[in-house]
Amino acid sequence: MRGVLGFRSGLARARPRLSTISPTYIRPSLIVQRQQTTESAATFDSQGSTGIHEGTRPKDDLKRIRLDSNTPEQGTFDANLPQNGVLFELLGNAGSPKTKRTLLPSLWLRDNCRCSECVNQDTMQRNFDTFKIPVDIHPKSYKKTDTELSITWSDDHVSTYSLDFIKYYLRHSYRKLPHTQVKREFFTSELANNPPSVPYEAVMHPDDKGVAELTSLIMKHGFAFVDNTPHSDPLKTKQLLERIAFIRETHYGGFYDFTPDLSMADTAYTNLALPAHTDTTYFSDPAGLQSFHLLSHTPAPTSNDATQPDTTHNTGGEAITPPPSSPQGGKSLLVDGFRAAAVLRRESPLSYKILSSVRLPWHASGNAGITISPDRRYPVLELGPERDSVKVCRVRWNNDDRGVVPLLEKEGGFTPAQWYEAARKWDEILRRKESELWIQLVPGRVLIFDNWRVLHGREAFEGVRRICGAYINRDDFISRWMNTNLGKDDLLKVVG
Repeated sequence: MRGVLGFRSGLARARPRLSTISPTYIRPSLIVQRQQTTESAATFDSQGSTGIHEGTRPKDDLKRIRLDSNTPEQGTFDANLPQNGVLFELLGNAGSPKTKRTLLPSLWLRDNCRCSECVNQDTMQRNFDTFKIPVDIHPKSYKKTDTELSITWSDDHVSTYSLDFIKYYLRHSYRKLPHTQVKREFFTSELANNPPSVPYEAVMHPDDKGVAELTSLIMKHGFAFVDNTPHSDPLKTKQLLERIAFIRETHYGGFYDFTPDLSMADTAYTNLALPAHTDTTYFSDPAGLQSFHLLSHTPAPTSNDATQPDTTHNTGGEAITPPPSSPQGGKSLLVDGFRAAAVLRRESPLSYKILSSVRLPWHASGNAGITISPDRRYPVLELGPERDSVKVCRVRWNNDDRGVVPLLEKEGGFTPAQWYEAARKWDEILRRKESELWIQLVPGRVLIFDNWRVLHGREAFEGVRRICGAYINRDDFISRWMNTNLGKDDLLKVVG
């Protein structure tokens, strides 16, 4: 008799559907030999059909074993028949109540043994060589409690799994990372009245609650302020940022502290107006977080020495008209790139497709000895590979650092004229009044934002501004968010 390992539910069953993780295992031959009154067996037909029927035993003598049952059970597999995997039976959810049968391959199960001999329980790293597992590994017996499943293999190793682990993979093919499931909230100009913020003292407290709140706000809104930060010493700002993660070194250095003197060949080191853009578009992995802390803003010594402001962007020539500001100017601009992408997708699906398909060159070539470009061409809107809560996973937009639009784009067959039309629509959305959040930076208030999502800019200003800040890697930011908000024990369960 060829058998099935499944798990019981007290609910009546409709004819279950068989699903397989891999076509390699479409002909399993498993037997669960009856040992106790709580054990049972079922069969595949002799042709390996996906239809499952009961074996030669009378119906009343069969009792399926299912993951929905909390009853302890154990059984063995027929050593005379090849076993390519273990067939589990699990009741569906409310949306799909039918019982589902899924074959988990023997090698997959053995490779994902969770016992302390195979996996470091602190790091969840494997302690064994996957490729020393016998290619013909097969199960000999099993034992199930109300929380765990143990399988003894043909090499006598005993693998242990939590039932939650098995159930998850019966319903999903892979783990969805926590940060891809965060519910983002788009922001508009209205958020300027009550922007997200956290007190400096809370972020610096060793209990990490302030860091948890700060990183959560950035994940949710795309940016946050840290209020009451000491501004007489830029080191305090550096220490604040290091509460999130270590500072990223670039060709600009690490932690920056500058005035508009063009010490670096970049328009950011001037007092010119800057339109909304993201930074480091020319890196394969653009900076994850960016921060600004205005340490001081003083009038120019004399009108002759002062650098006169320019109300137009130096290369585009189009006026930037922010709301009324302080006499010295310099208001900061934030635009939610994810929201802008959603608006573009709704109003012009073709433009959205073009900007997410046509890959562009990007570069940084302003300083002697420095020429930086990514490992490949990237589109303006980069889409996530999974069904995330936000379709766009990264915005890469700085018209100054953009290279030449390709004449022939094989990905979508779009022409340069179509790209320029789509980019014009994108630019128009970015410049809408409701898209632009204008905030005056002040000493003591540190701005930290997600450079993959939030575009930033500024209006022109008079006088001398001293600003400090830094970049932080995206992966390090996400790690800090997860570890302060989820806890390590819960986190290790979901990163596999």
